[in-house]
Amino acid sequence: MEPTNINDPEYFHKVVDCQFACPAHTPVPEYIRLIAAEKYTEAYMVNWESNVFPGILGRTCDRPCEPACRRGRIEEEPVAICRLKRVAADNKGAVKHLMPKAPKEKNGKKIALIGGGPASLTVARDLAPLGYDIHLYDEWHKGGGMMRTQIPSFRLPESVLDEEVNYIIDMGIHTHFNHFVSSMKEILEKGYDAVFVGTGAPKGRDLNIPGREEADKNIHIGIEFLASVAFEHVDKIGKKVIILGGGNTAMDCCRTSRRLGGEDVRVVVRSPFETMKASPWEIKDAMAEDIPFYNNMPPKEFVVENGQLTGVIFGNVRAEYDENGKRSLIPTGEPDVFMEADDVIIAIGQDNSFPWIERDLGIEFGKWDVPVLDKVSFQSTLPKVFFGGDAAFGPENIITAAAHGHQAAISIHQFCHGNDVYDRPPPMTNLIRQKMSIHEWIYDSPVVDDVRYEVPHEDKKFTLNDRKVEVELGFDISTGFKEAQRCLNCDVQTVFDTTSCIECDACVDICPTSCITFTTNGGEDDLRGRLNAPANDRSQDLYVSDILPTMRVMVKDEDVCLHCGLCAERCPTAAWDMQKFLYNVTKAGHTCTK
Repeated sequence: MEPTNINDPEYFHKVVDCQFACPAHTPVPEYIRLIAAEKYTEAYMVNWESNVFPGILGRTCDRPCEPACRRGRIEEEPVAICRLKRVAADNKGAVKHLMPKAPKEKNGKKIALIGGGPASLTVARDLAPLGYDIHLYDEWHKGGGMMRTQIPSFRLPESVLDEEVNYIIDMGIHTHFNHFVSSMKEILEKGYDAVFVGTGAPKGRDLNIPGREEADKNIHIGIEFLASVAFEHVDKIGKKVIILGGGNTAMDCCRTSRRLGGEDVRVVVRSPFETMKASPWEIKDAMAEDIPFYNNMPPKEFVVENGQLTGVIFGNVRAEYDENGKRSLIPTGEPDVFMEADDVIIAIGQDNSFPWIERDLGIEFGKWDVPVLDKVSFQSTLPKVFFGGDAAFGPENIITAAAHGHQAAISIHQFCHGNDVYDRPPPMTNLIRQKMSIHEWIYDSPVVDDVRYEVPHEDKKFTLNDRKVEVELGFDISTGFKEAQRCLNCDVQTVFDTTSCIECDACVDICPTSCITFTTNGGEDDLRGRLNAPANDRSQDLYVSDILPTMRVMVKDEDVCLHCGLCAERCPTAAWDMQKFLYNVTKAGHTCTK
């Protein structure tokens, strides 16, 4: 194999698994170290630079970082990365003065943002400090989009949402609230230099089975139901409630129903329990509130008697998989099951919906009514119109919407200045030595067994009686510190200097995971099989040195390295060095054109 080019900014980025897995590439270990040092304000700002909504995401993020966490390779549970984000948000000091300000003198460019959700707000956050005149349109009376309409207050308090939304609104954004945009043509005629569409996936899927029309007054679409509750248009529900669907929206609907008077609230899913789309922690929280789940039961009919919904008839199926893993739900032949219901909430998915975009403007749409977009620039086939968030490629999550917003802001910035939207400035990176003196490190490096700490919850005798009482209490400072100490600092990289190595193999002897091998070179498949511990996971690279005096090479399996620093501690010639790798995705303000 060729020697590894560690100067490639993406090489060590990939090694920082949590940051690499985060759509917004938040520097996770960096802010966790700051939390351990009780520097909560600094930790908050590290988050805010990347994910924009630390307090919101510290409660609601889908946590793609956590399955990637290296702690999960030596213990059952990863670091509670998401909930540590909340520790920073809950304990921060004043931060508004640390945020960029919009200049009084504008740059002459005017941008329209359609939809007030996380994608649009991220675009506004990145472009307002550059002097853009930003106009935000939203049908509701406040910003936040789906964060406000689809996430219940018992998961995300309105005060937290308002605070982080207003950090951006207060940058001088022109808000057009209570303004439903019914025509893209009208927006384009206002002379905006660019338009960003961040309207989400606002159309909840319906279920066309017998009885649907007759029972309409007692059948609700999940996201519409949650929005009606959020804006207090709905404050009660029947005692017997059935939720159809197994995703996170279904979890929010069933838990909300319990708080609105539902006594017998059931979640009924057509698929097996283990394949439900809801996050495991959301399922766990619903079950903790005594909500039962019925799986492998597809709905067949809404039963209506004398014009009133009385319940739902369900079939019974089993899941079978073919050789390609494709699932089929096969009827078991068991008798159908009738469940009584006063109300039914359908939460089986969401779709894009753009009836307000005229089809003669040059904006092309593809399958599922999704706009035809460039996946790098987020630019549509009408060059001045960009999309992001769920409106771009279908339903995802808040952190993905923020990531889209950052990238779309770069494109808009380049477009408005006549530059190529594919001219994407490189990320900002840095390698910083972590030695303070001989065998003394800036970071805590011991690798010890340390189980994940549980986030405390408020007693359900309070939470089930008031939908605005937050269920999760968050880590206190002491527990937050202990959870932060579980981080293995995988952004502190092992950097190898071939010229200093005397091939004593001391690093091999001391390595707790046998991830270092000195051997003759070869092809990748050959090398992976000859290491001290076979490197079978090809998702991570091998770190290969230049040729050593004995004609061997040093090969390190990045997949199982714990970044403990023992190799550098043990090396008598300092051939190994621990260097903190900082990686920040470029924002619009970092482009070459101002």
